[in-house]
Amino acid sequence: MATRCYRCFRPVDYCLCRYVDDIDAHIRFVFLMHPKEAKRNRTGTGRIAHSSLRDSELFVGLTFSGNERLLAVLTDERYFPVLLYPGDGALTVRSPLIAASSTHKQLLVIVIDATWFCARKIIEHNPFLLTLPRLSFAGTYTSIFTFKREPRPEYLSTIESCYYLITEARDSALIPQTVDAEPLMRVFKQLITAQLQAENDRIAGKRPDTHAYNWKYTRLRTIPRFDR
Repeated sequence: MATRCYRCFRPVDYCLCRYVDDIDAHIRFVFLMHPKEAKRNRTGTGRIAHSSLRDSELFVGLTFSGNERLLAVLTDERYFPVLLYPGDGALTVRSPLIAASSTHKQLLVIVIDATWFCARKIIEHNPFLLTLPRLSFAGTYTSIFTFKREPRPEYLSTIESCYYLITEARDSALIPQTVDAEPLMRVFKQLITAQLQAENDRIAGKRPDTHAYNWKYTRLRTIPRFDR
């Protein structure tokens, strides 16, 4: 078994922590990670986002109604809690309610870190989450997560969701103009590049197969040249 970094839980040879920068987003992020996502260390972006965002918290589980720490944060009068979850009726950072609340409270964003199927399972097991105002994006974005296939191009990874939300909040003057979310996207691009290179190395026989289904993937992947 490969030695793993205890911060990002990735193999030491593929650790991304050297690319992680501390970001004070002036938004409090809380990640609810499905147990299956916690095991998917190869491509999971929730831990990287958590490592990057100052004062963020991460909880792993399926049912959170008994999590005293989470409930304490949700009921803290310093915060205005919202659930980052798209759909009809979801607010954006441009909504008057968000703007008015942010003048005297810090925005607290609950992010479900899971596949879309598992995210629905977390909602089903935690109906209290739907009592929170729902927040989505003002703009439309396309994921660059070429290593992983999402059900639809506009379905974003956890780290992309944080990036675009922070960017929209800054552009809407909800947080200081000095907040820079670019480190999130930089480390995400490093993840994509590393994963594609690792797959190409496996196909070329430079590293061993670790999954029984790898026989299906024999075509070398194109590694994008992201603008620096």
